Amino acid sequence: MAAGDLAAGNLAAGAGTARSAGTGVVRTDVPARMDRLPWSRFHLLLVIALGITWVLDGLEVTIVGAIGPVLQDQRALGLTLQQIGASASFYVVGAVVGALVFGWLTDRFGRRLVFYATLMIYVGGVIASALAWDFWSFALFRLVTGLGIGGEYAAINSAIDELIPAKYRGRVDLIVNGSFWIGAAAGAGASLLLLDPNLLDPDFGWRLGFGIGGVLGLFILFLRRYVPESPRWLVTHGREAEAERTVAEIERTIEAETGKTLPKAEGILEVHPKKSFGFGEIFASMVHKHRGRSILALVLMIAQAFLFNAVFFTYGLVLAKFYGVPENRAGVFLVPLAIGNFLGPLLLGHFFDTIGRRRMIAGTFGLSGVLLMGTAVVFGLDLFTAWTQTFAWIAIFFVASAAASSAYLTASEIFPLETRALAIAVFYALGTGAGGVMAPWLFTHLIESGQHWALAGGYAGAALLLVLAAVTEWRLGVDAEGKSLESIADPLSKAG
Repeated sequence: MAAGDLAAGNLAAGAGTARSAGTGVVRTDVPARMDRLPWSRFHLLLVIALGITWVLDGLEVTIVGAIGPVLQDQRALGLTLQQIGASASFYVVGAVVGALVFGWLTDRFGRRLVFYATLMIYVGGVIASALAWDFWSFALFRLVTGLGIGGEYAAINSAIDELIPAKYRGRVDLIVNGSFWIGAAAGAGASLLLLDPNLLDPDFGWRLGFGIGGVLGLFILFLRRYVPESPRWLVTHGREAEAERTVAEIERTIEAETGKTLPKAEGILEVHPKKSFGFGEIFASMVHKHRGRSILALVLMIAQAFLFNAVFFTYGLVLAKFYGVPENRAGVFLVPLAIGNFLGPLLLGHFFDTIGRRRMIAGTFGLSGVLLMGTAVVFGLDLFTAWTQTFAWIAIFFVASAAASSAYLTASEIFPLETRALAIAVFYALGTGAGGVMAPWLFTHLIESGQHWALAGGYAGAALLLVLAAVTEWRLGVDAEGKSLESIADPLSKAG
């Protein structure tokens, strides 16, 4: 048996994890035991406790997008358009910095510690945003909120991939990342009530929206007590006894729930555990050994970030500029669009585990690009109404949302365990920086021009990026469906 590989066979009876006294090599079947588990209440609670953060983020981001006109009201904060844009930039900068800082901390100190810390920072930022009194206080609190959500991306995706059995990992990851749109739909609907001056004072409704988000965040903190530290992370960081206790407790819980004895786990992993791994080791793995995978993850993340920031997050402006829809009625169109965004990962996620990663990722990115190109032509010809335009976006984003979620899945599962959180953080930061910063600036200018073909050209550019991502996936993609994380990428700590 090759060291570091999961090969057929079992450890000696009663020795699920054992360390060699002479070499310090740890021999363990922890990954195999985690991957052979059936779906259970434990996994459901795990998904709810971690995934609900994206629901909260979708709720909060959508409300923030809708409150722009309200924040300009002198009875609220009296912000200018430039200050509203600047506060959004503060949030993006916070998310990028938070992802990078907490991504490294997640790999260094563990998934569980960091996803508690990042959620508390996020909740603190949201509640503080509700209490802002001027531009600088609001911008600072948005920065803090961004720090928290950026850190959540790295810690949560790492934990989900390492705790969910291999045969379910693809669909679960897609659904969790896609759950952002449940919150977006709720936020779009809530904005119709919270921002209605006939129902609530202009300076109270937007604050109430943030306050509700903060309270929900505190509830999530309670739910996360069900989530253990990743046993995989524990093994590679010299805490194999704790890993063994964690897995044994999960197994006992599932056996008690099902009334059945779990089958024996087949597969052994041998590692040289270390308490920490240097930046040199981590970046050498990403830039040299896994250079092709790094290019793949970067292209997928930029393409999806550009699309969503170009289209979805500027759609309210398009509705107002080209179709005369009042800004406070944009939520009527955004609710069905957000629902379509969630249904895509929900209904298509299963096929990423059965048909396979490469085919489904390339297919969803490619089909999204083709549909977007067709929509760009029809928009350029001025043949849409507000509702037919919305129906076109629903069709596109049903597919594109699954593609976007698969970009996060790709970044989180194709790199060694010791670099997983930082890899997610790096590609999230680069994708957000390239797509999340440039796209809104570019498309805002195209929308302000009032020219259909100018904006259609922007949509066509986004379509070409999606097609490029599809081609890149087909050439460089990894067939990771149903495979253990350790067989997709050898741990840096592998023995041998």
